[in-house]
Amino acid sequence: MTVIRTTGARFGMVPMVVPAVLAVLAVGCGTQRAGDEAGAAGPSRAGVTPSAAVTPSAPVDFRCPGESPKPTPTRTPSTSGPATPPTDHYAENHGFMVPFPLHGQERCEGLAAIARIKGALEPLRERGDFVPESTRDALTGLGYPASKVRTYQNGSTEVGFLIDTYPLCVEGGMNRVSTQADAFGGYPDHSACDRPSGGH
Repeated sequence: MTVIRTTGARFGMVPMVVPAVLAVLAVGCGTQRAGDEAGAAGPSRAGVTPSAAVTPSAPVDFRCPGESPKPTPTRTPSTSGPATPPTDHYAENHGFMVPFPLHGQERCEGLAAIARIKGALEPLRERGDFVPESTRDALTGLGYPASKVRTYQNGSTEVGFLIDTYPLCVEGGMNRVSTQADAFGGYPDHSACDRPSGGH
C-alpha cells in the first residue's frame, strides 16, 4: 500500500495565498459598470487618457510667412491599393533613401531658402544659362559656402544642384521650362544631404 505524505508547509501556504488572490480580484471589482466599454475614454488614475499615453505626438506645422493658405484636402476611402501589404519588402529595404520632411520652424526656413534660390536661378533660366558654374556662382552669391554647393549638368539644357547645409538640405534644378527646388531634412542613418546608396 502506498502512503502519500503531505508536509505542513503546503497546508501553511493556503491561508497566505487565498487572501492575496482575493485582494487582487477585489481591486478589479466594480471598476466597470453596465454600458461602459472596456478602455473607454476618460481620465485614468494618472489623469491621462489611455489613447494619449500610447499615441506619439505628431509634428506641428503652421503657416509660414508668405505662405498662402492651402485648402483642407477631403479624404475619401481608397480601394485602389491592395488589402494586404506587399510581400517583397521593397519599401522597408529602401526606407533609408526616403528624405525626412521638414516641420515647424525648419519647414519655414526651407520654404524661405527655396524662394531665395528660385529668385537667384530664374534669371539664368530665362537667358538659357544652364552651365553648372553659373548656377554655383548664383548659389554661393546667396551666401552658401562653395564647399556646400554641388552643381552638375543633366543634359544639354538642364542643370541640377544640391546645397548640403545639413540638417537643412535643398535640392533641385532648372531647365527651359522651370526652376525647381525642394527642401528636406536629410536621410535616415546618414548625416549629409546627398542621397545614400547601398542597402540591405
